[in-house]
Amino acid sequence: MKTQDEGLKREIGLWGLSANMINIIIGSGIFVLPAIVAGILGPASIIAYIFCGILVILIMLCFAEMGSKITNSGGDYTYVETAFGKYPGFLIFLVGFVARICATAAVANALVDVLAVVFPLFHSYTIKIGFFVLLFFGFAVINVLGVKQGIGLVKFNTVAKLLPLILLVIFGLNYVDIENLKWTATPSFQQIGDASLILFFAYTGGPTGLMVGGEIKHPERTIPRAVIISMAFLILFYIAIQTVAQGVLGSQLSPDMATPLAMVGQVVFGPIGFTFIMLGTAISMMGNISGQTLNTPRSLFAVSRDGILPVKAFQKIHKKYATPYTSILTFSTLGFLFAVLGGFRILAVLSVVGALLSYATVSLAVLKFRKKPELKAKGFTIPGGSIVPLLSIAICLFFMFHLKVNEAISIAVFLGVATILYLGLKWVKKKNMETIKEK
Repeated sequence: MKTQDEGLKREIGLWGLSANMINIIIGSGIFVLPAIVAGILGPASIIAYIFCGILVILIMLCFAEMGSKITNSGGDYTYVETAFGKYPGFLIFLVGFVARICATAAVANALVDVLAVVFPLFHSYTIKIGFFVLLFFGFAVINVLGVKQGIGLVKFNTVAKLLPLILLVIFGLNYVDIENLKWTATPSFQQIGDASLILFFAYTGGPTGLMVGGEIKHPERTIPRAVIISMAFLILFYIAIQTVAQGVLGSQLSPDMATPLAMVGQVVFGPIGFTFIMLGTAISMMGNISGQTLNTPRSLFAVSRDGILPVKAFQKIHKKYATPYTSILTFSTLGFLFAVLGGFRILAVLSVVGALLSYATVSLAVLKFRKKPELKAKGFTIPGGSIVPLLSIAICLFFMFHLKVNEAISIAVFLGVATILYLGLKWVKKKNMETIKEK
């Protein structure tokens, strides 16, 4: 079992990894979710943020344990492949890789839509395509130049996306009406569950930030600490945003409101506040794309490194910059092409289920690894025995049982196609080996 990736440099420390996970998790969703959650729970919305945050912490603790024991790149794919073999690992890789490309393309299209509100020139198709070129290949070049440059960009984007929201919270407190925060009724468990089902996906994305495992300094200590720091910050941050939005807008905060935080910004900062928050939304989306460009190519690199995907080019490391440059350029090229072709919001279900399948399988891997003496004592182990991994699996199953029949069928078809592809690749690899032996 490998413990590190040959040729990669361990340049990412505690705060870099924490920023990486926060940057990936905080997307454009938080700019619209306060209105949706308030529509279900009203002033009691904070309960859903706390409840959902606790659920996600249980899942992330499983990733923290695995990441501290398996310290090479690839994230969930590497953990699953090491624990259960190449076929399950390939399924987790393909579901995640396709979903992340489609999600990144969708974010890029949404980013152009947001920019067009402030800058009408983005309505031009030519400007849109030119922007996509700069966006995808600009981030690719920065990440090829070194993981230090890539994580530096992530740190900058994290601060840039948080700053408008932090200012909104600080100055918005002066506009909060306490009457708007008073509960009119005690929410039912069903209401909390409905709101949490929506909110759950505002907390997801953290495991993507662990795909750079082979480039993290002292992963045995850094990964668990970064997971705890990032998740604790997110819960408090989300609660603060929801409180200000509810306190400022009150009954106006309804699911029909498309840009609730921009409306809060308009109240707090005047007419310029709407533009200020909309630009903050755009920066948040750019941060998400830069984070995906840093992290997702590492899974492509890992699956090639392990020989599951028989394309040696993807495992190449740049001699000067020590980065998997062909995997980075491949991801950015696919992201660009998908963004040009459309928004791909229809594939949101794949993204959601892919995450749940990954979370449940990694939680199972935790239980399996604890039976191996050489890994049991290594790195971080979640206190409480098997309670947390079992609860994590139960949470994933709970959310998967809420899938519609057509969504479940779509996922089954995708997994079937992925299986055929895996068997085809395995056959090609076998034939290549036979050819080499004959020579």
